[in-house]
Amino acid sequence: MKILIAEDDIYTRDGLAEVMRGEGYQVFTAGCGRTAMKMFETHQPDCVCLDIMMPEQSGFEVCRKIRALSPTLPILFISAKSEEVDRLVGFELGADDFISKPFSVREVIARIRAVTRRAMGSQPTPPQPFMMNDLEVFPAELRAKRGEAVIELSLRDVKILELLHSRPGQAVDRRTLFKVAWGERYLPSSRTLDQHISQLRKRVEVDPRHPLLIQTVHGVGYRFEVPAESKASS
Repeated sequence: MKILIAEDDIYTRDGLAEVMRGEGYQVFTAGCGRTAMKMFETHQPDCVCLDIMMPEQSGFEVCRKIRALSPTLPILFISAKSEEVDRLVGFELGADDFISKPFSVREVIARIRAVTRRAMGSQPTPPQPFMMNDLEVFPAELRAKRGEAVIELSLRDVKILELLHSRPGQAVDRRTLFKVAWGERYLPSSRTLDQHISQLRKRVEVDPRHPLLIQTVHGVGYRFEVPAESKASS
């Protein structure tokens, strides 16, 4: 899962990033609001942690812009400004949680997973587990299992797998994948999708160099191909 940390205090920013990387997250950092927006547009994180008091653009302004582009992306404020009015403004702008400084890094990580799960569970129909060949995907838990191995997934990973699974054997075009995984109002570059699929394959494919679950359809997009033996037995 990709996390964007926007925090102008370098010690807080780097310390939080180091622990999160140790937990297996892919972390991007920004020291001001303007850089945070550039990092958001470039890397399309699965969750954003924002300080309020940042140079150039405040965390409130960054939250407002991100929420306009991505209505469901989990956003957490981590700030020393913890008065009731600050919290209320943050929530009114669309934040999902608010953590006051000083904070426990473990609590931050737990809350990130909680808001991400809530974002998944807020769908009108509760997501049900499904199989993609030998991979069992648990959307509500943001996890998959192959045998006894547990694979952590992001909200965007689950949306991509759900879409491909719902159309077995069909080529799903890139625009449809963008709209489902990134939202109606934001269309990132083609390279963003390819990079995300590449990282997802590393987690869910037995051999990412020869993918079976997420196959490339050149000039179109991607496809989940059900093995012939599975079709015959169904």
